[in-house]
Amino acid sequence: MRRTSASDVFDVMYDQITSLKLKPGEKVSVVDVAKQFDVSRQPVREAFIKLSNMGLLLVKPQSATIVRKISISEVDDARFIRKSIEIGIARKACKLWNNQHLVSFQRNLDEQRSAADRGDTAHFRELDSKFHRLICTVAGHPNVYSVIAENKAKVDRLCALSLSLHAETEAVYSEHVKIVDLLNTGDEEGLVNQVDAHLSRLDGVISEVSKKHSEYFEE
Repeated sequence: MRRTSASDVFDVMYDQITSLKLKPGEKVSVVDVAKQFDVSRQPVREAFIKLSNMGLLLVKPQSATIVRKISISEVDDARFIRKSIEIGIARKACKLWNNQHLVSFQRNLDEQRSAADRGDTAHFRELDSKFHRLICTVAGHPNVYSVIAENKAKVDRLCALSLSLHAETEAVYSEHVKIVDLLNTGDEEGLVNQVDAHLSRLDGVISEVSKKHSEYFEE
């Protein structure tokens, strides 16, 4: 399928927003972005609308468009939805797991280890997404990841802030290793408990991050 200019603009801006290259509260304009991508204003407007619908941009008619600040209540809702889905996915993946799946997961974990060692948090976040997409694929529901990703978008910036702490990157990697071990041994209940704990990881850092970067959060 041929990609459109709107898709290209969306992908780049999504990455810039969720990686905090574009900071919460920062102004963006259709005119400036159109010049940056050398496209007309229409695909930029389409990308802005999609980003607004995802809660990442605040578009005000006749006023400046800004990168929306992080809403803790929306983050909580998104995490609840994601956890509900991923626990079900984990159960099914455990039932359908075979040794051939281990190769893809081990490759992903090796790349995570390398990214963590280099302090490359942007690449680590990409590999984190791929890891959870792989579990959906094993479960036989690869398309479900799009639902997870939609809710993950509301949490990604908080994850980016927490992963700026080296200890958090190490914790995520360690939990991913445990998840693969439990899939490989077929321990379904242990796996569910580990996925629950993994997706609850931010519980302990939300308060710290929101205080440290209060300017990025909605009142």
